[in-house]
Amino acid sequence: MRLFYHFALCICFLVLCSIISTNVFSQVPKITVTGTVTDTSKQALPGVSVIAENKKGIGTTTDLNGKFVLDVEPGVVLLFSFVGFTQQRVTLTEGQKTVNIILKESTSQMQEVVITAFSQKQRREAIVGSVTSVRPSDLKVPASNLTTALAGQIAGVIGYQRSGQPGQDNASFFIRGVTTFGYKRDPLILIDNVELSANDLARLNVDDIASFVILKDASATSLYGARGANGVILVSTKEGKEGPAKISFRSEFSSSQSTRTLDLIGPIEYMNLYNEASLTRDPKLPLPFSPTKIRNTQATLEGTPGSNPYVYPAVDWLDLLFKKTATTQRNNLSINGGGGVARYYITGAYNVDNGVLKTDERNNNDNNVKFKNYQLRSNVNVNITKSTEMVVRLSGTFSEYNGPITADGSFASDLYNVAIHTSPVLFPAYYPADEANLNAKHILFGNTGTAGGTNDNSILYNNPYAALLRGHKNSSESRMSAQFELNQNLEFFTKGLKFRGIFNTNRYSYFDSQLSYKLIDQSFICRGEGSGGAQWGCFQVFGRPPARFYLQRRG
Repeated sequence: MRLFYHFALCICFLVLCSIISTNVFSQVPKITVTGTVTDTSKQALPGVSVIAENKKGIGTTTDLNGKFVLDVEPGVVLLFSFVGFTQQRVTLTEGQKTVNIILKESTSQMQEVVITAFSQKQRREAIVGSVTSVRPSDLKVPASNLTTALAGQIAGVIGYQRSGQPGQDNASFFIRGVTTFGYKRDPLILIDNVELSANDLARLNVDDIASFVILKDASATSLYGARGANGVILVSTKEGKEGPAKISFRSEFSSSQSTRTLDLIGPIEYMNLYNEASLTRDPKLPLPFSPTKIRNTQATLEGTPGSNPYVYPAVDWLDLLFKKTATTQRNNLSINGGGGVARYYITGAYNVDNGVLKTDERNNNDNNVKFKNYQLRSNVNVNITKSTEMVVRLSGTFSEYNGPITADGSFASDLYNVAIHTSPVLFPAYYPADEANLNAKHILFGNTGTAGGTNDNSILYNNPYAALLRGHKNSSESRMSAQFELNQNLEFFTKGLKFRGIFNTNRYSYFDSQLSYKLIDQSFICRGEGSGGAQWGCFQVFGRPPARFYLQRRG
């Protein structure tokens, strides 16, 4: 019995020693690892998960400055993960106490979640209908009009632009084909769940867009009923993120020009072809342009001494009226941040689009096209409770347009059409003032009168230069919107049950005016061609009594 007692005592002693030795050998000293996690633009990422792989319960998250502190053993693998970014693994080496990580955005993860009807987020593989999302970065083009960036970005969406004139450059687009039924073929446009027009979408700042989604087929748009029959465009603006205030500023200056313009024939070719066309119709009629007219016009083109560009004009109307390039300026300033209770996103933008029309310092009308756009936006999210969120969105868009007077009273300029259909050899754009008009404040625009040469205040042609400078048209447009949204999580009743209420009000105003001079013209037929004597000029003026212009040409 005593022998058995001593044997059991020895066994217990050996087991105790083995346990102590195991604990001694297993207690490997830990090291404290610190570091910072940023994105590719060197912005700190708060809330990044940092865990030690295969080590249960060892992990942390980055703070508001993207920094973390973690006690781990040497040789472990740290896994860094964050929503929308590619995971990254780092194996710690002996003596390594600092780890700085740069996470890259994962385009595949961003595409996995898609915003559908009523701003519901769903996984892409769970969606049955045709839904296409566009990254906001793909919509950044050298233009201040957002609709011009849609063409070529989405499969099946047809878009075309009728005009490039600032303020009139909205693109027309069809989501469900050009044969869409009904009188209204435009898609339903929702910006932050509020229905707005295509013009509001055109002036939306790309830097303020968080997501841009297009619902195309019937199953995807069914929740909107008949209003979504032609497709739905869903746009969500950015919201504030938890963290310190971040200020972002972007300024761009761009220059654009036509890829191709009409190549018109010269004045000499014009007169020769005009004569040829007249001969084919009736050979008995006199030629519209005599050989003397053609020869002296050639002298005007060559700048021959003694040539007279006012009697024998050779006008390049396109070069006289239009510049080769147009400039665009875009500026955007935003600030966002917040804490655990409230988050904010505030932004302002200023855009200026200039046209290609030339101006004359002798004219007091600012006739060139200029389109200015100002934008202000404020999105504030407040967590009233853990399950209740309040969102307040305020926005304002203000536009100002200035441009020339048009024949049909619209804002779309018709000067290009007038210029290419005006003869380059019938009359000059304007005449210099003679002795009787030295004190005249107006420009003596050229033209050709009636066949009899009488002073009956009638002209036969439009002078494109006079049409350019005869006045200007202005418009002012503004839209101010206020939106209140309340989101309530009702999971304490039923899992997945949520309530959302939205109240929106907006104020829209529009004003336009125009200033132009009444055309008063006095026309004369140029006589005495080739005689070396007097030549009558033909001109028209604005807002003043007609004045006689006499041009002396020595042979």
